[in-house]
Amino acid sequence: MILAALFIASLVASNLIFKKFFVWDFFGVYTFEISVGILPYPLTFLITDSISEIYGKKKANQVVTVGIFASLFSLLIILVSNQVSASSSSPVQDDMFNQVFGSTGIAVSASMIAYLLAQYIDISIYHFWKRMTKGKYLWLRNNFSTFSSQFMDTLVVVGLLCSFGEISWDKFGTLLLSGFLFKVIVALLDTPLLYLIVYAFRERFKLKINQEIQLD
Repeated sequence: MILAALFIASLVASNLIFKKFFVWDFFGVYTFEISVGILPYPLTFLITDSISEIYGKKKANQVVTVGIFASLFSLLIILVSNQVSASSSSPVQDDMFNQVFGSTGIAVSASMIAYLLAQYIDISIYHFWKRMTKGKYLWLRNNFSTFSSQFMDTLVVVGLLCSFGEISWDKFGTLLLSGFLFKVIVALLDTPLLYLIVYAFRERFKLKINQEIQLD
């Protein structure tokens, strides 16, 4: 439940804060121009890989589906809030609210399409490599599945946002490259965290390598 809660919170937050962009100079090697919405998003892949490893493919897919409903529900709340006029004493007026959340529907729709493709691809590839390696080489399935799915996610979401006019097409290549490289770096860095999470679960529930907890 804790992993699922972190997953949903990260997903919803990334959809709400995507309009702010920042520049990050990576040790003088490459300069990233990316949305702050990308910051919590890689965490969702770490969590689904953790759930996949411990609870299996079915539970990982269920958490992804729950995340979709949570995002759609948050969108509904924003749409309803947008229909209510701000009072004269409100610190946030309608124009400011619309500037931040006015196009959230398009953003969430684009994100959901990319999210569905990326997460289900990630889970499928993860379990493919898990079967091939008989539960060994955790680093391999973690990174191979994430690299493939994150590229698909970045390509689709940036392409759709450009198509809907949320981002200009001249930024497509920069945002695609920056977004994918950033996610690759995070995926490499979170591999030790995945090992730590899996180790903790195996110790807690006395699991052997390739053994999963059956909740049904």
